[in-house]
Amino acid sequence: MTDPVLTETKGPVATLRLNRPEKKNAISLAMYQGMTAALKAAAEDPAVRVAVIRGGDDFSAGNDIADFLAAGGDAGLKPILDFLDALSGFPKPVVAGVRGAAIGIGTTLLLHCDVVLATPSARFALPFVQLGLVPEAASSLLLPAVAGRLKASWWLLTGEGFDAEAALQAGLITRLIGETTLDAEIDAAAARLAALPPAAIRQTKALLRAPQEAAVREAMTREVQAFAVQLKSAEAKEAFTAFLEKRKPDFSRFE
Repeated sequence: MTDPVLTETKGPVATLRLNRPEKKNAISLAMYQGMTAALKAAAEDPAVRVAVIRGGDDFSAGNDIADFLAAGGDAGLKPILDFLDALSGFPKPVVAGVRGAAIGIGTTLLLHCDVVLATPSARFALPFVQLGLVPEAASSLLLPAVAGRLKASWWLLTGEGFDAEAALQAGLITRLIGETTLDAEIDAAAARLAALPPAAIRQTKALLRAPQEAAVREAMTREVQAFAVQLKSAEAKEAFTAFLEKRKPDFSRFE
């Protein structure tokens, strides 16, 4: 069986590659655990100066809902929160490369990366409300800060998807890259960062994050509390049931 998360450390660069193409890189709980372990190892390894997160034809279709539900609701939250804690607190630069689908956490995790390169095929969406849930990964704080309150409100309230050009204009991605050159550009960005003074890089990242560090932790706490409540709601049950039954959910009876 192929490992759904491939990890490799080559010189000063640690790479995490989502490798579940048959599910458009939907992230299972085991994948979260693998990514968390890889990030912690990279953070503690003095030889590693940069981390890279890659997908394939799709970056990630978001959480694997069936796997999440099978874990029993709240039990599925811990691996996700552990991953977000490891990513948001990662002390070294993180470079992400996006093509294809970047849904849910496939979008929100980018808010914790330092360089995000995307191709014109990248498609983003934040369908939390459609699932009867609320945002995560401090996106209720970070997305308005990046894209502006009104644009963030529309994307989070409606779940309407948006393309790579809209993501670029909103400041969610660093640069648009050609489809065939994305991997080379990711390697070049990682190499450029790795060649710079490592202590100065770490301190600069810390200074950039410091003004929002406490607020990000508070936002994540608020979100997970609201998420846990909504996860047990009749709205979420209807949304998840409809998803698994491949039908449109009916929220007309809810107040």
